[in-house]
Amino acid sequence: MQFEFPVGYHAFHNVKIINYQLNRWHSLGYVPLETMQSAGRQIRTFDDWTKVMVSLAEQASSESRWMDAAFLYRAAEFFVLPSDPVKETLYNRFRDMFYNHAIAGEPVERHEVPFEGVYLPALRIMAESQPARGTIVIHGGFDSFIEEWYACATFFAGHGYDVVMFEGPGQGAALKKAGLTLTHEWERPVAAVLDHFYLDDVTLLGISMGGWLCFRAAAFEPRVKRVIASSIAFDYMQIPPLPVRILVSILLRSRGLMNSLARLKMWASYQERWGINNLMYITQTTTPMDATDVLLSFNEKNQHPELVMQDVLILTGADDHFIPLKMHFKQVDALMNARSVSGRVFTRDSQAENHCQVGNIGLALGVMLTWIEEMPGVG
Repeated sequence: MQFEFPVGYHAFHNVKIINYQLNRWHSLGYVPLETMQSAGRQIRTFDDWTKVMVSLAEQASSESRWMDAAFLYRAAEFFVLPSDPVKETLYNRFRDMFYNHAIAGEPVERHEVPFEGVYLPALRIMAESQPARGTIVIHGGFDSFIEEWYACATFFAGHGYDVVMFEGPGQGAALKKAGLTLTHEWERPVAAVLDHFYLDDVTLLGISMGGWLCFRAAAFEPRVKRVIASSIAFDYMQIPPLPVRILVSILLRSRGLMNSLARLKMWASYQERWGINNLMYITQTTTPMDATDVLLSFNEKNQHPELVMQDVLILTGADDHFIPLKMHFKQVDALMNARSVSGRVFTRDSQAENHCQVGNIGLALGVMLTWIEEMPGVG
């Protein structure tokens, strides 16, 4: 199965985060343009999101458009609060639709990688032609699901590479089924995956927060020979402007006050309520400040960029609404001992200027493929 990656970042909705999510599933090649346009017209507020997406998923399912239906259920699940039992119901429906309908019969291996007494979900897709030219290991970030990167995996498999995708702590079934919470020590799950598949020479691709995580893994895992990071954050505390950072560092000394301010924001805004609850969910913490402690561990010191010795490619959107452009250059400068560092900043004329190059994912994948093929030691 191969996917077409449509070009264009569309104005589906006037709320930025809703618009991004509508673009996300279309840009990955899973949901048609007209379906996202319909969703954008029907959604007025966050309260509308889930019922609109479920309705569109049910329609797609009734027409045997299985991939559409699967990712519309994934979209429906996205903005549901973790405390709502509907969230797990929609997640299970998404996985059932994906595995039992959308990719039924496809040459995809499902694995459970042993990890600290439980398991990490993993998928392997073998190169279309053997022997493979190499192996690419893909993971997402913050709250991503393994299935989201299926279209990217089939792209690389179609170009002669074996591909392994996995969910680490805090992601997908690793969190929901195995109970593993988010950690910055990403070398642990990466090592488990490499052990399980007997891999010793891989390209590691990390997407979104995965861009931070793949550098942490590469710093401690020499079996990673090449690193690709899409939309890196480098250090979450360094994202705000300096005056804001100073103010936040002062406020962080008063945990009670910060928890109260966070709860006030959650009361005032559904987006804040969803975002903070989601962070507490993937970290399995009970207060906003405890969850923030985990997020702030994703910093320059813990990443150890000085220990990254591999060849590196960094892809960044110039207008990323999550991560400011300055973080790209901070990350490049910090990789002082890497064997090589290549950076690509996508601007609006390419339609790939957004987070994770949503709007022109095909272009980003092409840049990755060309870079891998130019690396020494790649077949």
